[in-house]
Amino acid sequence: MGPLLTKYEPAYVTVHHRGGMDAKVKEALAELKHCRACPRDCGVDRSGEDVPLCRIGRHVRVAAAFAHFGEEDCLRGTGGSGTIFFSSCNLFCVFCQNRDISSSPTGRELDAFGLAELMLGLQEAGCHNINLVTPEHVAPHIVEALAVAIPGGLCVPLVYNTSAYDGLASLHLMNGLVDIYMPDFKFWKPETARRLARARDYPQVARRAIAEMHRQVGDLRLGPDGLAQRGLLVRHLVMPGQGAETTAILQWLAEEISPNTYINIMGQYRPEHRVPGNPRYADIDRRVSRDELDAAFVAARQTGLWRFDHLP
Repeated sequence: MGPLLTKYEPAYVTVHHRGGMDAKVKEALAELKHCRACPRDCGVDRSGEDVPLCRIGRHVRVAAAFAHFGEEDCLRGTGGSGTIFFSSCNLFCVFCQNRDISSSPTGRELDAFGLAELMLGLQEAGCHNINLVTPEHVAPHIVEALAVAIPGGLCVPLVYNTSAYDGLASLHLMNGLVDIYMPDFKFWKPETARRLARARDYPQVARRAIAEMHRQVGDLRLGPDGLAQRGLLVRHLVMPGQGAETTAILQWLAEEISPNTYINIMGQYRPEHRVPGNPRYADIDRRVSRDELDAAFVAARQTGLWRFDHLP
């Protein structure tokens, strides 16, 4: 199960007690003035009327929020993971399974007070953590909301559930606030990332981002109840015909991050969005085979990785 923690205070609560939240909010508001929240580096003033590539301005848009029982064992427990799905995304994956919310700014528009109320409501409902899905482009807004939610009693771990296409500025902003980083390391080759997500620099950005995440929170640590409290949990979606890239990612995690990295090797890929019937993506127009998934687990063990989780 890995190392256990017997008592844990969420990182953001510690920052609050030390009087550090005001500085974090000031930094977040400055970020909105000239946005470098993600690697797209729009540079627009999101505090005004400028529209960045993600199409999210001064306030976040939330597509859904609920107690999620489909996450990893160490996140969902018995009360579920308090999942908040942010609208829009800074990647443009041709196989996106959530295109309804990733491709447009749909959902409820919430200011810092509204987002804080949502977090507190999920905690009150018995969720074990607050799980922020696709937060890359709204990190400044999250900091604002935390500053409101903490005095309101928020005290469960904060999960940063990201594509790994994160700007270092945002990760530095979140340093000391995030308890569990959960990046999905998708592609190893720049040409694959360019073709499938319009982000040729994705592999380089993801490696840099994950290294910074691990520097901040270390290997994943669990409480006596088996629930995640602090650390890095990496997801990897196995793609059809990309076994070599999977092996390279796993090797890098074991050698450059930690052989104790908690990894979820996922076999849920299915052809969606622009892939079905499109000859440009014929190579991924199928489900992952059992042999491909098994090979990924074999590769992980061969690298020395040993801490695995799964989705139900």
